[in-house]
Amino acid sequence: MPRVKRGFKARRRHNRVLKLAKGYRGAHGRLFRSAVEAVERALCYAYRDRKQRKRAFRRLWIVRINAATRNHGLSYSRFVNGLRKSGIELDRRVLADLAINDPQAFADVVTAARAAL
Repeated sequence: MPRVKRGFKARRRHNRVLKLAKGYRGAHGRLFRSAVEAVERALCYAYRDRKQRKRAFRRLWIVRINAATRNHGLSYSRFVNGLRKSGIELDRRVLADLAINDPQAFADVVTAARAAL
């Protein structure tokens, strides 16, 4: 039985890692060992930050909605409470978009939420 030299498999694995490390600075983009470390770290950050991006956008939408509702004399928490009571099911992303791009429609939503309080 001849020995197995792993040439094809090893080269394929190296190329896969180096392709993921393309564009990294210095040896991280060229040398396999340092590329493996950099890619593993990058993938960990990518996994973590996919979750954090959702949190960050939700916080941004809440800040925007709060600013817009305060212009109408209502706090964010009372506004959301009014939305729930009135049965309006718009998510924060849509509400924040309305507040910026269509202030008149947002004012109508605030009026409906205030009426339900």
